[in-house]
Amino acid sequence: MRHPSSNLLLTTSQLPITPLPRLCTMEPAIDTLVSQFKTFAGKDGSSSTLSREEFRSLVISQLPTFVKNGSDPGVIDQLMGSLDENNDGELTFPEFWQLIGKLASKHGGFSQ
Repeated sequence: MRHPSSNLLLTTSQLPITPLPRLCTMEPAIDTLVSQFKTFAGKDGSSSTLSREEFRSLVISQLPTFVKNGSDPGVIDQLMGSLDENNDGELTFPEFWQLIGKLASKHGGFSQ
């Protein structure tokens, strides 16, 4: 394919990309979850994991009605312990995603 303003040949990866209009609601919700994780993960060292303090800040500011008593250190410790599969004291995105699934299930009436 030729670029409209020149005689250069373009490969498919070089073609201009026109974003499609957003008609869905789930993809922006996932974008928000990923974006918030990355925002909080970048504060205390590794940008790919949440430290205990980063997790506490995220829970308090982003999940105040879904996580009761999120400012209680015991609640944060209990949550971290239940999500931190490799016991390294930090949460990876897949470990954090478990919490999102549990909260969504409870919120939607899917958990018992």
